[in-house]
This record gives sequence, structure tokens and C-alpha cells, in this order.
Amino acid sequence: MTDRLSAPEISSRHPAAARKDHGLVPWAIKGELILNCNCTVFCPCVVSLGNHAPTEGYCQAWAGVRIDTGHYGDEDLSGLNVGLLLEIPGLMARGNWKAAAFIDDRASDAAYHGLVQVFSGKAKGTTGLFAMLVSEFLGAERAPVVFETEGDARRLTVGKKIQGEVVPVRGSDPNRDIVVTNTQYWMGPDITVATATKGRVRAFGRVWDFDGRSAEICQIDWKGPGR
Repeated sequence: MTDRLSAPEISSRHPAAARKDHGLVPWAIKGELILNCNCTVFCPCVVSLGNHAPTEGYCQAWAGVRIDTGHYGDEDLSGLNVGLLLEIPGLMARGNWKAAAFIDDRASDAAYHGLVQVFSGKAKGTTGLFAMLVSEFLGAERAPVVFETEGDARRLTVGKKIQGEVVPVRGSDPNRDIVVTNTQYWMGPDITVATATKGRVRAFGRVWDFDGRSAEICQIDWKGPGR
């Protein structure tokens, strides 16, 4: 069953949730994030913190989050996955993003709505920047979100809507990945440089194919509402 909600519908269909200030609910997520965008080489946003334009002048991306441990208030989020769609018209720091979220269909109702708050930025904390930079939240929907790891490859499958696989780029030592460390990037300080062996999106009217384009792998430790 698909349960797609726009931001206003979340509050109207769940009035109890609407009365609660989600920006005060303690939450935390630890796990891994993968991302594939349309940049032809490694995304300049990682080191420029959004002050340098993407290589194509605009950004289109999908991302997957594997939650190893996490909670939203008293609700356990451990073992759930989330898929994201992001569209940024120019410099990341200038905003006007469009975003959508695909929430693991194994999530309870409370976990689902907690994750919507987190990934829409309303829960504040690490992802609170979404509330400032996303001008149009396209919506959230339940979906079969599968995050798999096989060897070095990470795969994200959201039904037929997102089908992606990323692999790390090796350095001069063939047994070590290239990692950009000690950054101020919002996702995390250490970003593994990767490339997409598959990057297909068919969702919300978008038809994207980013095979061979830039990708990232990041261990995440996010929390809110404070940082």
C-alpha cells in the first residue's frame, strides 16, 4: 500500500501530531548514507559547502539512508531505510531545493511520521537545514526501500522508482578508498569518494539516469533537536 503525504496533509490527517512541536522531540540516527548526483566528477559541494556550483550548474540527486540504530522520541527507528530525491537549481547554499522522501514500508505509523519530520527538516537538528533550504517538499510516501551491501557495493532499491548502486573509488593503495576527511559537510566530516554503477530515478515526474556519475558514501551520526 502506498501512503503519500504532502507536508500540509501530514498535519491534517494526524491532528495530534500537528499539535505537537516536532522541533522539541529528541531524535537520533546512526548508519550509512549513499548519494548519487548528476555531477560529472566528485561533487564540489562537499569541500565548498555549497558555495561552488555543481559541475552541471544544477543538482539532481537520489540518496539512501540505512538506519543501524535510531529513535524519534520513544519510537525505535533501528533497521529502517529511507530513500530521498533532491533537486537544487544552482548553488546549494542559495536554497530553492525540491525534495521528496520514501519511507520504509516496514515502519510503524509513529516511525513513519517521525522520519517524515526528520527528513523534512521540521525535527530540527542535523537535518534542520532542509526546513531552510527546501522551498518545495514534494511529499513522502511509504515504499519498499531496500539498502544492501555486497562487498564494496552499496545498492538502494525503491521499487521501480529508484534503482541505484555506488562503489568507492580506490586510491594509489588498491586496498584503500579515497576519503575526503575533516570536512564541515553537513552529512558528516568524512566522505568516501564513489561512483555510480547504476543511478536510475523514475519518480515525481523525474526521469534521471546517472550511471558513471559522482557518488558519495558517508557514515552518519545525526541528532536533534539541538546539535
